[in-house]
Amino acid sequence: MSEKITLCEEKMKKTLANLENEYVTIRAGRANPHVLDRITVDYYGAATPINQVGNITVPEARLIQIQPWDTSLLKAIEKAINQSDIGINPSNDGKVIRLVFPELTEERRIALTKDIKKKAEESKVAIRNIRRDTMDALKKQEKAKEITEDELESFEEKVQKMTDKYTGEIDKKCEAKCKDILSV
Repeated sequence: MSEKITLCEEKMKKTLANLENEYVTIRAGRANPHVLDRITVDYYGAATPINQVGNITVPEARLIQIQPWDTSLLKAIEKAINQSDIGINPSNDGKVIRLVFPELTEERRIALTKDIKKKAEESKVAIRNIRRDTMDALKKQEKAKEITEDELESFEEKVQKMTDKYTGEIDKKCEAKCKDILSV
């Protein structure tokens, strides 16, 4: 099999993994510590992820508790959370920071499903771009007589099957996440 096809599949896998990572950070009314994954705090001059400066626990279904190893970081963590886009106000008691997740309203659930579908569509566009780039590269190889016309046809068929497989996976992930968000 052509190294172009192998590279194509690797890129499609990365696109799917990226979408899964995006979906993990979307909250569904339950406390999920992954919403903090992208938030960094200034730790002695270095931007450090919150999960590397303290202990993150989920003691209740709608509560995340952050207990920094260094209590002098409480204000910095609180500030980082306030500046992020998660939309939750942290409460600081001098030892730990608590994030209470409100129950999602119907309006918010619908807005989140739109965002989920948008991310899925962006991923499908990325998959189709990968397919197009691979097809172009294969056609160049055929023009340069590096592969035969029959090989080109066979490779194009493989790339199309891969594209269908990964767009199908994206649809499944999107549907599952939407179902998760809309379930009360």
